[in-house]
Amino acid sequence: MSEEFLVSARPDLQKARADWLSSLKEERRLARLTLDAYERDTRQFLQFLTGHCGGAPGIADIADLRPADLRAFLAARRAGGAGARTVGRGLAAIRSFLRFMERRGLANAAGAGALRAPRAPKGLPKPLAAADARRVASGEGQLAEEPWIAARNAAVLALLYGSGLRIGEALGLTGADIPALRAGTLRVTGKGGKTRVVPVLPVVAEAVAEYQRLCPYHLGGEAPLFRGARGGGLQPAIIQREMQRMRSALNLPETATPHALRHSFATHLLARGGDLRAIQELLGHASLSTTQIYTAVDTSRLLEIYENAHPRA
Repeated sequence: MSEEFLVSARPDLQKARADWLSSLKEERRLARLTLDAYERDTRQFLQFLTGHCGGAPGIADIADLRPADLRAFLAARRAGGAGARTVGRGLAAIRSFLRFMERRGLANAAGAGALRAPRAPKGLPKPLAAADARRVASGEGQLAEEPWIAARNAAVLALLYGSGLRIGEALGLTGADIPALRAGTLRVTGKGGKTRVVPVLPVVAEAVAEYQRLCPYHLGGEAPLFRGARGGGLQPAIIQREMQRMRSALNLPETATPHALRHSFATHLLARGGDLRAIQELLGHASLSTTQIYTAVDTSRLLEIYENAHPRA
């Protein structure tokens, strides 16, 4: 079913929204997950306006939006069970859409700009203990029956912990990246199209080489490096499910996810005296403030050790 039948909006507003989403993808090069979230947020907004305005909204209805209309939408999202982060992201999507339309003389974005996003609780990343991260990255506790699939999973997890990759970055590697993996440095394109160079430890390169040796599919050229059971590109959900099984096999906490390995990479580097700026570059963070959250993680871990170990604590 085409998108225009799923979106509650008149044709003029549907086209403006499609143009906006296209600009986010082609010009701003937002990550696929962010694009999907923004598409979903604005679709929910237009569905809300259909009831709020008494019919499918068009550009004229968007142009006349007041802050009270936007507050009503945010209140409806909260009443529906959406958390502060979800609601805040929805407001960010609406602001982006309205500013896009404002630049084309179709709407006024001042009302959305005047609204404050709900304050989201600040949560710290939850890294694994160093010993647990090593066990996961080595493939210990895997239940895959096919040796090549077990080797594939181990290679992906080794990249997440050994090089600090996001799961999408690891699964985005192609056969053309194999020489760089062997050479020990890998060029990765992350969020916003930002490119960075990350180190590849010998143990990680060995895990990838073992997967390559066992894999029944040809891994050269621009085809995906990591393959699914039928030869197509490997999907993140497969690795996430494998991690769930490993949590049970290795008695790991519920917070042990593929992304937790990236958190572990940063936290363990910092704990061993790594430079914060260098860790920022390795993670591909645009702002140092994003990386600084790991200093709080390290401090909290030190306090936990002190309270558990000091005789007078």
